[in-house]
Order: sequence, then structure tokens, then C-alpha cells
Amino acid sequence: MPTVSVKWQKELYPGVEIDTTQPPYVFKCQLYDLTGVPPERQKIMVKGGILKDDSDWSKLGIKEGQKLMMVGTADEIVKAPEKGPVFMEDLPEEEQVVAVGHSAGLFNLGNTCYMNSTMQCLHSVPELKSALIEYPQSGRSNDLDQSSHLLTVATRDLFSELDKNVKPVAPMQFWMVLRKKYPQFGQLHNGSFMQQDAEECWTQILYTLSQALRSPSTSSNVDTVKELFGIDLVSRVHCAESGEESREAETIYALKCHISHEVNHLHEGLKHGLKSELEKASPSLGRSAVYLKDSRINGLPKYLTIQFVRFFWKRESNQKAKILRKVDYPLELDIFDLCSDDLRKKLETPRQMLREEDGRKAGLKLKQKGSASVDSDVKMSDAEGLSNESEESSKATLGEGASSAKNVQLTGVYDLVAVLTHKGRSADSGHYVAWVKQENGKWVQFDDDNPIPQREEDITKLSGGGDWHMAYICMYKARTIPM
Repeated sequence: MPTVSVKWQKELYPGVEIDTTQPPYVFKCQLYDLTGVPPERQKIMVKGGILKDDSDWSKLGIKEGQKLMMVGTADEIVKAPEKGPVFMEDLPEEEQVVAVGHSAGLFNLGNTCYMNSTMQCLHSVPELKSALIEYPQSGRSNDLDQSSHLLTVATRDLFSELDKNVKPVAPMQFWMVLRKKYPQFGQLHNGSFMQQDAEECWTQILYTLSQALRSPSTSSNVDTVKELFGIDLVSRVHCAESGEESREAETIYALKCHISHEVNHLHEGLKHGLKSELEKASPSLGRSAVYLKDSRINGLPKYLTIQFVRFFWKRESNQKAKILRKVDYPLELDIFDLCSDDLRKKLETPRQMLREEDGRKAGLKLKQKGSASVDSDVKMSDAEGLSNESEESSKATLGEGASSAKNVQLTGVYDLVAVLTHKGRSADSGHYVAWVKQENGKWVQFDDDNPIPQREEDITKLSGGGDWHMAYICMYKARTIPM
């Protein structure tokens, strides 16, 4: 290794070794230690000009004892702090949570990863936490059973513990109350608690909270869970054989992504999930007949939950089997074309406002009103008259049950905020994990008691196709526009 001297300002640094097997950037880092000049600010004169980070030493003709000239400004000397260092472990727990950037993990109490991952996902909904904080400790409405009340209180207390702690939390009280309310989660096999289905746990907990978190006021019986997660559907039920047709309306709390050999993307699976066949009695035929049910979304939630229908009952083995097929899902989901015509018209104005807002953020010039450009929504929807603005649509809110906040409007565009994954071949075994976006925008993998920071670009890689973790439930948050 040749040894050189380096002249910088009034200083001369003799005997600086150059490891020619390493790129010049390593040499610059040596000079940074000597001079305090960061590598990106260093200009070192060599044969042919300025030394580059990836130059080839063999072509520069560096000789033993050669003097090199460097120019550049050093970083300012950091002043000693007036107060001594404060270590994170010496901070109060609440401040440690802020410093770490995420809340605590949950200990696995014996095949309870399905419960832990469910609670970590639901814990990420601030509006749900706010509603639970307001829930009374003792008093409950007359129509709410005691076990539902206790489970609601236990949920509130568990969320509070997660927010206050950095070290893992043992959800013992919550688990005991959950098993008392829903005995199926307490099933034993050979003396050990059995693995359960996270989707069933998610559904049962939300159902209980929907019963408990209702306004006691008789004038406005607000269902918090419905406003946060409820999806209003309108369906056309048609019998091709008899010509009978009817309309139905219902509220569900998750869209189903049906998986088949034709489904490669979440959007395709959702379209399949909104169509179904059912067999029921036909009054005109006097016997059972097949009816086709075609549904559309008529009311949007603040948080859109999607379940990938990966498990099915395998008769030959008499157990639940898993569809491992890869189904891609996006960080940003637009469900405009899954909505009813009525809802599309209501979404027209806020979607236009969202496009203009995105344009401003991107520094783009807004198109003048009356432009001949074709609205992309019109292409996507095939809905006649959608581009004709009316006073009614410009003032419209999103309908009953669509949003609890009166000062914002939903747009039909959603951003991914949580993914619950399953690893393994059967719903009765394997392992569940929650991947949750934090308030600071960072993603964290909650593998029971072990929170692990993640890159956002890796979240959509949990799409299946092998034995790695694959998305089972996705939760999206609505992108809104102020009125």
C-alpha cells in the first residue's frame, strides 16, 4: 500500500496509507477522520483532475511519498451539551413510546398469535381508541350483556397498555374475557390451547364493540363501529329461469376477495366477491331455483376491511386447507367502479377536488374549467351523466352511515394501513403476524412480542405464492377531502 502526504489548508498530514484494493471513497473516509471534511465535500487533486469515489487507482499513477492537495470545508465542531446525555431507558414509559416510534408488542400466551395480530391491527385505528376511552367503566345499557361489556372494557384497557409501554404486554385479562364471551377460542387439544382463525376473532370482537359503542342517546343511536367499518351494499337478486327480480340492502363489515385461477389482483377478487349464486324457493315456479346476486357498494366506511378468502374445507382430509395463490394488492386502492350509480354521483365532486389537490402537490397546473379532456372516472365507470356537475352533487355528503365526520367527504380512494398475514398451510396451525403503519408513516411488523421496523416497499410483497407470510386481512384508510 503506497503512503502519501495530504496538504489541506495550512495542515500537512504525512504517512497516510492508501489501500488500493478499496475504492477511493474509503480513502476519503480516512481523510474525514483526520480533517473533519465530509467525503462529499472533498476535492483531491490527482493526475487527470479530481479524485472520484469510484476511480481506478491503477490508472492514477499514485507513487510512494507523493503529496496530494485537498480542498474542502470541515464540519463545525460540535459543542458539548449543557446537560448530560439522557438514555432512553431513563425516560418515562410514555416518552419511550414516542422515541421508539411504535407501541408495545404482545406476549403469545399459547397459540394466541391470531388474537395478538388482530388486536394490533384494530389498535391502529385512533377513532376506535377514542370511542373506547369514552366508554363507561361500570355503567352499561340495559340491552348489553355483561360478557360483552367486560370484553369492551378489556379491549379499552389493553389498548391503553399498548400505548403506555415499550416492553411487551401480556394480554392475560383480555384473553380470559374473550374466551368467556366466545368459548370456541378456549378449545384445548392435548392440554394446550388450539390455534384459531384470526378472521373469526376479528369479526367477533368487532361485533361485540358494535353492540357496546352505541350512543345512549335515544335521539341519535350512533353505531361507532358501523360508521368506522360498515359497508352498505345494494344488491340485485335475479332468477333467469323465472324472471323474478328483487332488490336488497345490507351492511357488512368486510369485503371478500375471492381467489380463483382467474384472480391475480385484489381488484379482480373483489369483483368476484360482489357476485354470487344462491338457491331459494321461487314463488312463481313453486320450487327451488338458482338466483344470481349482483351487489354494489352504496355507502363507504372510514376504514375498509378486506378478507382474502384463502381457507376452504377439504373433505378428503376433513380440515381447512389454504389457497397459496399469489394475489397482488396495492398501497393505494380505488374502489370507484365497485360503487352504485348513486354513490358514484356523490363521489364525483370530492374526487375532482382530490385530483386538484394532488395536482397542486405535484406542482402541476390545473386544467381550466370546460377543458375538453376526458375525465378518467367516466372511462372507468360507464355511468351516464357522471361528468355533468349539479348543485345537488356538489353539496352532497356521502350518505347515511358513510362517514362520522361531517367536515370531510370520502373519495373512494383508500391507503393501506394494516395487513394481517398467515404463514402455514392450515387455518388451524401456522402463525399470524400484524404489519401496521404507524402515525409517523413507518411500518412495523408485530410478531407477537417482537416489533420489527419494515420498509413500505416490502409490505406489498406479502401477496402469497409460497410458504412465506401472505395477506389474509388488509385494512385501508379512506382518503378524505375537507368540505
